[in-house]
Amino acid sequence: MSKVFAFDIYGTLIDAHGLLDKLKPLVGDKAVEFSNLWREKQLEYSFRRGLMRDYESFAVCTKQALNYADLKLDTRLGEQQRSELLSLYATLPAFSDVGKTLVDLKALDIRRYAFSNGTKDAVSGLLKHANLLPMMDGVVSVDDLNTFKPNPDVYHHLLREVGCEPNEVWLISTNTFDIIGAQAIGLRTVWLKRDHNAVFDPWGVEPTLVISGLSELVALAKNSALF
Repeated sequence: MSKVFAFDIYGTLIDAHGLLDKLKPLVGDKAVEFSNLWREKQLEYSFRRGLMRDYESFAVCTKQALNYADLKLDTRLGEQQRSELLSLYATLPAFSDVGKTLVDLKALDIRRYAFSNGTKDAVSGLLKHANLLPMMDGVVSVDDLNTFKPNPDVYHHLLREVGCEPNEVWLISTNTFDIIGAQAIGLRTVWLKRDHNAVFDPWGVEPTLVISGLSELVALAKNSALF
């Protein structure tokens, strides 16, 4: 049986709130609120575009969400400031536990794929900047289908790309909508609960496993019962 881990990117491997230090000089004490609203609207816009079948890339959702946060919080960013923030978004940092975990999983002969709402170019760029791209076996993007998670089509696309059956693939994500979407078509899931205050959506669905740090995957991968 194949051994495949598919990793969500934004919020799971890459810190989606990694621009706080850049935001503080621009928006002051609204930086945390701004970052949270930016992320929330980014995801909301992807959901809405998926439902409307009015696809634009995740980068467009990110740009429009930034503009919304600026308007909502009345931070009055200039065009150049917004442009610089969007450029910096392409170099968001990885979480500190990512690099070693991927190296250890590679040593265990676990196939590792990035699976993201971002385009292949955007995700590859992020991973390259964080020195993580060589640790991946591939990048799978929803952009190939012009829709977004949690549309079931994108999880079937993942399975085709990695050449596996649903029970051969583990999806690792901090995003509960992603976990629920993956489980709906039979993938096994690991909810990475980076924030101890995070709450899983009360839909009567539970992730297969819950971890609080990515390094816990290595011990789980050594357990042959996972595959």
